[in-house]
Parts: sequence; structure tokens; C-alpha cells
Amino acid sequence: MIVRWQAEARHALRSLHCSAAVCAGLVSNIGKKPIVYPPTVTLEPTSTTIAVKGPLGETAVPLMPFMKLSNTAPNTLAVAVENPKERKQRAMWGLTRTLIHNAIVGMTEGFTTPVYLVGVGYRAALEADPRGKGEGRSGQRLNMKLGFSHSVFVSVPDYIKIEVPQPTKIVLGCTDKHKLGLFAAQIRRWRPPEPYKGKGIIVGNERIRMKTVKKK
Repeated sequence: MIVRWQAEARHALRSLHCSAAVCAGLVSNIGKKPIVYPPTVTLEPTSTTIAVKGPLGETAVPLMPFMKLSNTAPNTLAVAVENPKERKQRAMWGLTRTLIHNAIVGMTEGFTTPVYLVGVGYRAALEADPRGKGEGRSGQRLNMKLGFSHSVFVSVPDYIKIEVPQPTKIVLGCTDKHKLGLFAAQIRRWRPPEPYKGKGIIVGNERIRMKTVKKK
């Protein structure tokens, strides 16, 4: 009886705490953090976008009309909204801050992610694309053996940097985190990891929840 009462009391406290945070703490935990960027990066905000220029290139992040940007200190950018009480503005607050931060990291360091081919006979090789460069192609393609009766060819876009240090490991690099994730997902789609033997294409630190085979 005492245990049940304690559980109900904890549930009530959690509900009270959550409701108070929603009513009084109308702040985005991600959006309120200032963005510190290196001197090699130049930010040029406008009414609709913010341009980010760095050693690796230039990109732009779209801005909603209610977003507010200010420099609170040298090489420090603060992101805010006009009315944090509105749910949409709070949602876009943290999202916009994350997009700007990712753009700064992409223009200074870039993003990389490894792709692993797990399976007997699985391997990949980088070769020249017979179609050559053009139409967003880099002139290279992946030749992968994934257990099919045929090879799988994936054309590499011109915005992706790719290396194959080992037959079962592919390293992808890009200045745009979103485009990097899309291309990695395109490769993974050919052999999604299966939960019984763990075979397939694994991206980054992806973990597979293994299942046991039911024996009769």
C-alpha cells in the first residue's frame, strides 16, 4: 500500500513539474544556447536567410520571419524568436539554431561518417563512372558485392567525398550534414541490417537489436 502511494505521489510530482515547465519555462533548451564560431567564418544575415562563409565554401540557412539574430559577443551569435508562447516558434527556435551550427561546422571542418559492409563476401570498390562527370555526378561510382547475383553500382554525387580504405569500409564526407545522411541512407537501402545474423550495411554507430531464432 505504501509503495503504491509513493508511486502515485511521484507521478503527480512529475505531472506538476511538466505542466509548470510548459507554462512558465517557454524557452527552447537548444535554441537558447549561443553559437560560438571561429574568426574564419563570416555570417551575413538577411530577412529570409543567413549566409555562412568559411574555408570549405559557402551555404545559406533559411530563416522564418519571426526569428531574431544578434551578436552578444565577438564571434558569438544568439538566436531568439518574437513570441516563445507560440508552439511553432518554439519548435523553429531550436531547429534554426541547430541548422546554423551545422552549417558553421560544415564550412569549417565538414562531416564524415563510416559505412560498414557486414556479411560473407560483402565488399566495395571505388571506380570510375562510365558516364563521366556531369548532372551532379563526380565521375566516380561504388561497385558493391552484397550477396546478389549481380553487382550494385551507386553513382557518387559531386558534393560527396568518398574513400574506400578497406573492402568492407566506406568513408563518406560532405560539408552538408543533411546531404551526407541522404547519400548514406541511399547506400544502406540496398542491404538494411537484418536482426538475426546482423548482416547488412551499417552506417556510423548504428546498433542492431539482435533477435533469437525460435526453434521448434
